[in-house]
Amino acid sequence: MTNNEIIKKLRIALDLKEIDMVEIFELSGYEIKKSELSGIFRKEGHKNYKECSDLVLNHFLNGYITHKRGVQEPEK
Repeated sequence: MTNNEIIKKLRIALDLKEIDMVEIFELSGYEIKKSELSGIFRKEGHKNYKECSDLVLNHFLNGYITHKRGVQEPEK
């Protein structure tokens, strides 16, 4: 299973819209453009297809954790 397939399945399972995903990426400190995001959701072979790297998937997952838990306070 590719990173593109994983992020597509997460989008459907979590019922996220494009704007929600952009906000989640921002929570992890990663700025993604809507065009880049739509390229990730294209079929492989499409002229605007963009491969979802491990780094991009990692930023999405970290942003989603922050989205659900909130910002964690550093331990003393």
